[in-house]
Amino acid sequence: MALIILAGILAVRYWPQISGAVSRFDSRVRQRRAEEISDRRDSRAHFRHTLALAEEQVENVSSIDVPDERTGETVKRYLFEGEQFASEADALAVRSDKVLAIARGFYVDLPAALRARKEDDRLGR
Repeated sequence: MALIILAGILAVRYWPQISGAVSRFDSRVRQRRAEEISDRRDSRAHFRHTLALAEEQVENVSSIDVPDERTGETVKRYLFEGEQFASEADALAVRSDKVLAIARGFYVDLPAALRARKEDDRLGR
């Protein structure tokens, strides 16, 4: 009986955190369901999802402060995959090219993956 009372007290104490977590989870599920419904009508949804997946696999551009080679003053450089760029636009362009290359690689490998899947279905695996 004491455990039930203790559980009740803890539930009342932590109810705001519990209800907040449940409502955030519920809103994420509702948002994902709405996206799935809209994706069924969008013929380019597959490409968007592929680019999002490729984007997750590539690191972000970060800014660093380094001393200038000529003046010795601190200047801002942009770092992507260990390479420094003078402008953020250049670093973002290289990052974008990397994301597109990963997405293209997916579509290059797609026919072989679909063929293997059909063979597995045909063999009953």
